[in-house]
Amino acid sequence: MTIMIRPRLQTLPLLAALLVVDSLHFVLARLLLPHISPGISAMYVLLIATLEIGLFAVLTRRLRWQNLRDNLGFFLVVGLLIAVSTNINYEAVAYIDPGTATLLAQTGTIWALLLGVFWLREKLNPAQLAGAALAILGVLIMTYQAGDYLRLGSFLVLGSAFMYALHAAIVKRHGGEMDFTNFFFFRVLTTTLFLLTFSIARGQLAWPGPSAWPFLLLAATSDVVISRALYYLALRRLPLSLHTIVLTLSPVATILWALLLFETFPGPRQLLGGLLVLAGVSFISFHRTRARPADALTPAPPAG
Repeated sequence: MTIMIRPRLQTLPLLAALLVVDSLHFVLARLLLPHISPGISAMYVLLIATLEIGLFAVLTRRLRWQNLRDNLGFFLVVGLLIAVSTNINYEAVAYIDPGTATLLAQTGTIWALLLGVFWLREKLNPAQLAGAALAILGVLIMTYQAGDYLRLGSFLVLGSAFMYALHAAIVKRHGGEMDFTNFFFFRVLTTTLFLLTFSIARGQLAWPGPSAWPFLLLAATSDVVISRALYYLALRRLPLSLHTIVLTLSPVATILWALLLFETFPGPRQLLGGLLVLAGVSFISFHRTRARPADALTPAPPAG
């Protein structure tokens, strides 16, 4: 009994830290909104994260530019998808509260499931189909006949979740064997370059004011560097089913953060739909990972 309990107790701090940083994605985007345009805030967040990860790679002598040259097409596709997804998320918080946004972002698992079926040729069982239907019903409840701003924000987050799930499918198929430090750095680097291109093309490039820098540093360090490191560390130490289901608790923490910082709370319709989404995602994750742990496709949470 002791042998079985001890590893679980040892993972509790890791799980708690992962939930905290994962739940802050939309909260930090919302904190940045009064200080800097969302059109460029994502770019500066990823730029700072690129410098931090690059410094680590250089100091540890792990950086290999040959990996970028050999996999340029892969990194350009992945970087573009993450750039668009991240930029959408930062734009969406102007229309939708962080709690509702993080509930809708859980649909990334549904998109990943569909990509697994139609692209990676995975097979569904009846339980997975039931979970998908439940989650889709939750999305419809959250968005049907909502106000114009809420509906716009909802569609933005749903689109972002799809792009992040597509990125996860591509990484699952083509990037699994790559050294993680180099993969992480070049993924973030190409994302930053695309976000910089977007900002220049839209004429929004501007230097952040003094009030924005603390939030930019916080978002880059916690939401990109620490969050992604904890995500992959937990993925290696925990069963995939537990890892995925634990992350479905993230919206609960996000709602509490939003209530504390912004005094916002999802309405009854959004809460009902969100509960159905979480139930469906948990159902899918449990049955998928139990049936096919090696082939399960689990998208990372929507972060840079």
